[in-house]
Amino acid sequence: DLIERIASDIISALDRPFMLGNDLAYVSASIGITLYPRDGETLAAILKNADQAMYHAKDAGRNRFSYYSPSMQEHAQARLQMGTDLRAALAEGQLSLHYQPILDLTSGQVFKAEALLRWQHPTLGEIPPTEFIPVAEELGLIDAIGGWVFESAIATVARWRALWPADDQANCPLQISVNASPRQFTGGRSIDGLLARLAALGLPGHCVAIEITEGMLLDKHPAVAAQLGRLAAAGVPVTIDDFGTGYSAMAYLKRLDIDTLKIDRSFIRDLTTDPGDLAIAEAIIAMAHKLGIQVVAEGVETLEQQSRLNDAGCDYSQGFL
Repeated sequence: DLIERIASDIISALDRPFMLGNDLAYVSASIGITLYPRDGETLAAILKNADQAMYHAKDAGRNRFSYYSPSMQEHAQARLQMGTDLRAALAEGQLSLHYQPILDLTSGQVFKAEALLRWQHPTLGEIPPTEFIPVAEELGLIDAIGGWVFESAIATVARWRALWPADDQANCPLQISVNASPRQFTGGRSIDGLLARLAALGLPGHCVAIEITEGMLLDKHPAVAAQLGRLAAAGVPVTIDDFGTGYSAMAYLKRLDIDTLKIDRSFIRDLTTDPGDLAIAEAIIAMAHKLGIQVVAEGVETLEQQSRLNDAGCDYSQGFL
């Protein structure tokens, strides 16, 4: 219709490259559309609706238009309420860490685990991290929550190490992996807190591993390389989570301090039935080992999957199995 044609024309016009001084520049448009008087009758309501529709277009991938719908308002209110509840969750002890074992495929022993953050809401039940972590980042709560996760994980690994023979503490292999969001990783304060806490307890860096996303390797922000260097200097291993799921970061592996890759569960799920997935897993393992990097397979659920990974030379497996 006319509205969609106008919106499409605006997007097409803005999408054309243009000269900015001596450089070729590009912009894109995200357009929110609301209808008067159907969606609202006041200027404030119309602007608010259009704004929410625009953000919906941005979240959907940008360079597109989106119509306002009442569900957007409901979604915005739900996120606002979740943010309010999340502030209380940390103070009231509703957050907890669960530890998923990481199995050494060579020895069959478990000396490593990943800390998984869980939120038990008093009325809504368990809320998955995929829902509340983006809200925490949006509202600036991720530093406080991330700091609590680091503190809790370090306290746990300290308790575990206390059970290790006192005369062999230098060789204690116990380790907890903790996920760091992009904001935590580049902001600096969370990493400062982590290193300070390890030092205060006299713990070696290798008892905690930091997991970052593959996409962070492509971030040219100087803070990324600086933080990797700081962690390496402190002996804290860095793991690349969900490896192989959308970025080409392989060139960065040879020049940055990376200790471990985690093969994404999407390649493990059909490992025993899809030759392509097995080939990808084998290629990642071979490449990583050539670079001196260890490999963890995520999402392992069957003995057959684990056997195939063992045959391929994978170092560790992790999952419901």
